[in-house]
Amino acid sequence: MRGGTLQINWHDQQPVLSLDFHPASRRLATAGADHDVKIWVIASEGSDDKLPTATFKSALVPNNTAHSSAVNVLRFSPSGEYLASGADGGGIILWKLHSADDGEAWKIHKTLLFHHKDVLDLQWSHDSTFLVSASVDNTCIIWEASKGTVHQKLEGHLHYVQGVAWDPLGQYIASLSSDRTCKIYANKPQGKSKNTERMNFVCQHTLVKVEYQNHDESKPPIKSHLFHDETLPSFFRRLAWSPDGSFLVLPAGLSKHSSEVINTAYIMSRRDLSRPAIQLPGASKAIVAVRFCPVLFKPRGSNPDGLFKLPYRVVFAVATLNSLYVYDTESVPPILVHAGLHYAAITDIAWSSDAKYLAVSSRDGYCTIIEFENEELGEPHILPGTGELAEGNVACENKKPVIVDSMEVDVDDNKVQEATIPMAVEVTPPPVPTKNIASSKPAKRRITPIAIN
Repeated sequence: MRGGTLQINWHDQQPVLSLDFHPASRRLATAGADHDVKIWVIASEGSDDKLPTATFKSALVPNNTAHSSAVNVLRFSPSGEYLASGADGGGIILWKLHSADDGEAWKIHKTLLFHHKDVLDLQWSHDSTFLVSASVDNTCIIWEASKGTVHQKLEGHLHYVQGVAWDPLGQYIASLSSDRTCKIYANKPQGKSKNTERMNFVCQHTLVKVEYQNHDESKPPIKSHLFHDETLPSFFRRLAWSPDGSFLVLPAGLSKHSSEVINTAYIMSRRDLSRPAIQLPGASKAIVAVRFCPVLFKPRGSNPDGLFKLPYRVVFAVATLNSLYVYDTESVPPILVHAGLHYAAITDIAWSSDAKYLAVSSRDGYCTIIEFENEELGEPHILPGTGELAEGNVACENKKPVIVDSMEVDVDDNKVQEATIPMAVEVTPPPVPTKNIASSKPAKRRITPIAIN
């Protein structure tokens, strides 16, 4: 593994607010406070002592007539045909890939204008048909991408919606807000349109607080919020589903068992989205972004006592305001820790489609590119009988019971107290398959996955 912060002029020395890799190439798109969207080609120098290189390919904003304000988020569609970018003021632009004399060109396909305040996050549906956006206007909007029309507006948050994630199986959408809640919306089809059921998302759970049993049994249980409030020094809470939809990871978490407040991310099992299954506590700074590696790897069998039983390993990256942690589902500690990467807050994470590169953007105006050697993360898992790299169908369960005493949640907007008993969290494989390290300077405090107890 090699990599580091590339000292090039990404966005006129202004903050880089988002980045994403094209799903079928090593093109990297970046967005910044200079109102621009740029495409770069990431490559290796071939020398162990040299960093990966980023070569400028093109700028998408023609004559500064597209976005007129900072671009906070951009995401390629899974098909690779479109790129969506969201900016301050509420504007979203869909760019479409066209052939050109020099090989390719991205041109404006649709401009989506319905949010009346800044757009902070975006996520495509797995089939690239729909797009969901999160905004400072406290709402999420589901868009029909081909038409550029609003399909549904998701309301209910009382403050900025700073992160949104679309279940790759299409059943759920999750949103995370600075009102200290995470909402889980379930698709409840309503009526039919052209002989197909019309997609309709309804709030199924709102995660608010958790109650822990007090170590002193004579005292009442400890009740604590699950997430940071609006004082979190970041506009982003970028949550993510695993590639197969088996579990969801929520950033911006906090855990308070005593007077000490611990920064954490929560892992939610698809089987029970009403409460966390596992938490990753111990970060010195708040966690602001999560991103899953698109490639799944063969098990190494190195840790039979890990928190997950998997037919293969899932790898994901977690970014705090100043550090990067990479986990796999077979080990307990992180497999990679990078600390002190940037002078200002980290804003986004992206993996290349072949898991060769991991990119991190920052408000200091620079990006970090980490390059992994062949099979450094492991040997890619091949789906039996297909010859394709696996990107789904994880069967996941905790070997040890996960204990949650009770959690305050909103179910269909009615607050209830749910009492639970010790349980093992299990995620079963979805029925339909989808297609297709080295040490560094350690953080002051290492994140370690543990069961909630």
